[in-house]
Amino acid sequence: MAHLRPISHAAVQFIDEATIHVKAGDGGDGNVSFGVGHSGPTGGDGGDGGSIIVVADVHLASLLDFKYKRHYTAGDGEDGRNKDQYGAAAEDLVIKVPIGTVIYEVGVDEPLADLAENGARYVLAKGGKGGKGNIHFKTPWNQAPRTAEPGTPGQARTVRLELKLLADVGLLGYPNVGKSTFISAVSRARPKVADYPFTTLVPNLGVVALPGERQFVIADIPGLIEGASEGAGLGHQFLRHVERCRVLLHIVEDTFTTGPDRSPIHDFQVINRELAHYAPDLANKPQVVVLNKSDATEAEAIAAHREAFAKLGVELFVISAATGEGVKPVLERLWSHLQKARGG
Repeated sequence: MAHLRPISHAAVQFIDEATIHVKAGDGGDGNVSFGVGHSGPTGGDGGDGGSIIVVADVHLASLLDFKYKRHYTAGDGEDGRNKDQYGAAAEDLVIKVPIGTVIYEVGVDEPLADLAENGARYVLAKGGKGGKGNIHFKTPWNQAPRTAEPGTPGQARTVRLELKLLADVGLLGYPNVGKSTFISAVSRARPKVADYPFTTLVPNLGVVALPGERQFVIADIPGLIEGASEGAGLGHQFLRHVERCRVLLHIVEDTFTTGPDRSPIHDFQVINRELAHYAPDLANKPQVVVLNKSDATEAEAIAAHREAFAKLGVELFVISAATGEGVKPVLERLWSHLQKARGG
């Protein structure tokens, strides 16, 4: 069976928002000085202050570090000196964030940057410029200028970092439909599994390895319920993690295990309404729909569910996450959708 290898991430808590304050370095002041005798002005320029640059790093998976350090300051440029010596520029301060981090000015809805690829960079705060020394102010009518420029201050700003979990496939479904069991069955990961709502409180991320060195990333999104887009259950806190998934794997279960108030069709339609309400494009993403717990479902019920979904134009796959039955065809179908989404 294919293996799902968990990507390293914070095991205790998944921090997907953080607010930080950054201050770029100030530019150094220009110098006023003169050479011996009548050699004229020799005051050098101040150095530029260091900028603060945010870089997406594939090795990071959460914003946990920013919970403990919220203030970042780059160095100031050196002041200019005599004998035409320029002050040294300060080094830029590089802050590394996970791929998928979106940067917002606090209080502004429009993002400053969306770092969606490894190595993507954004200058978050520009360092101040060094001031000119008096060597620049000599004129035919002013041979001994006593004028120099001060350095300009570095930019300061307070920003909000938001991490949208990056995954090819988003694993959706009501609480307790077997998403965590699915991951446990196909990997060495052991997410918490229990028969009460919201067992999964953070997105679990992993890599599915198929024959032929084919891989894709799948995310187990915490269970959604009716009203999630308006804050019910775990609310829209985790809906943002679905936004970048190329394909959705939607797990449903039989009425025998959910009770008479729910059905596979009901759950499928409710969650798709929540996706559409949160962001209309989400409900239009390719979906693979899976009926889980086939080992606890009557054959007649399975046939009835397949027929009901067929009327909606949806092919219903049937699996048992507990035994692994039917999982391989589902993974292959996901791969097929991913190839199309990637343009392959």
